[in-house]
Amino acid sequence: MSDYYEILELSRSATQEEIKKAYRKNALKYHPDRNPGDSAAEKKFKEISEAYEVLSDEKKRQIYDQYGADALKGAGMGGPGGHTGFSSMEEALRTFMGAFGGGGGESIFDSFFGFEPEGDEGERQGASKKMNLSISFEEAMKGVEKEVVLNNYTVCSQCEGSGAASSSSVKKCSRCRGSGQIHQTRGFFSMTSVCPQCYGKGKTITDPCSECHGDGRVKKKQHIKIKVPAGVDTGMRLRMSGYGDAGEGGGPPGDLYVFISVEPHSVFQREGDDILVELPLSFSETALGCKKELPTPHGSSCRISIPEGTQSGKVLRVKGEGSPNVHGRGRGDMLVKVSVETPVNLNDKQKELLRQFGELEKEQNSPRKRSFFDKLKVFFSG
Repeated sequence: MSDYYEILELSRSATQEEIKKAYRKNALKYHPDRNPGDSAAEKKFKEISEAYEVLSDEKKRQIYDQYGADALKGAGMGGPGGHTGFSSMEEALRTFMGAFGGGGGESIFDSFFGFEPEGDEGERQGASKKMNLSISFEEAMKGVEKEVVLNNYTVCSQCEGSGAASSSSVKKCSRCRGSGQIHQTRGFFSMTSVCPQCYGKGKTITDPCSECHGDGRVKKKQHIKIKVPAGVDTGMRLRMSGYGDAGEGGGPPGDLYVFISVEPHSVFQREGDDILVELPLSFSETALGCKKELPTPHGSSCRISIPEGTQSGKVLRVKGEGSPNVHGRGRGDMLVKVSVETPVNLNDKQKELLRQFGELEKEQNSPRKRSFFDKLKVFFSG
């Protein structure tokens, strides 16, 4: 009777990691799929699996080390010859599956490759479609309904999607017997694949529909209306459920994804839900203060007050006059950025008045200017 440690070519002090590594190496070497029809290899594979089953379990290993293989017979384990424990290849393969990450009774191909068979009668969801939609800034602010034309696969009206000229033309697939799947056995493993005769549909058509030629779908132009909510912005995507291609074999249709592009505006700029507008003002308007009537992104107008002494770059906030939130959570604000414009093309009188004003200017009239030169003095004085 061979020793379990000798079967796996290990010392009696081997760690669990060494035991597992040795088992994997030998199990792959003597696996029945690599040695078809070799009874000696099959026997060796059973012995290797039995040895691993004991030595990988600390409790069983302790019993084996103290009392030998006979002490494990009561627990359903036999000697290395496999006469009472691993007498069937099924048990040996179950151990192999466990060591390589598969579950009991799982096909090794399922475990390694994640194979999933087709659904009942070959039902498949239709393909989803995508399209780009460009809208104006005003349409994005108010929301809009657009009509577009799509070339989609639709359910054939002549055969109502069956693909057959008549109900008697639909027959159960003779190869897969209506399941849509073929089960194949390779050695001790089984694998399921799509039936190559009916392509997973489970049925065949002897007399195809003349309109769709057996597909159950036809290409057709569709006029659909897209409701674009207020507040959309460039890069946002709308999903229209069920507006993609019709499914095959009675499967559900796909979806339509609409990617939005908003054309830029000549006055307004978008910053999230806020709308930024630059307001050019003259020197006298910002120095003395004034009131201005401004348009809003919604087509209305609002009146704002420019405080006396407003500096260029100052941002004034008008609450609730920004873009609507696309999820219906109110509106953003309109941000008015003041831009002081230096006068050009002055006549002689204007120039003279400005010279007189310059002579009357004091340091307190230009606090930022005074602060700047004070800092320069400190810098150059060290």
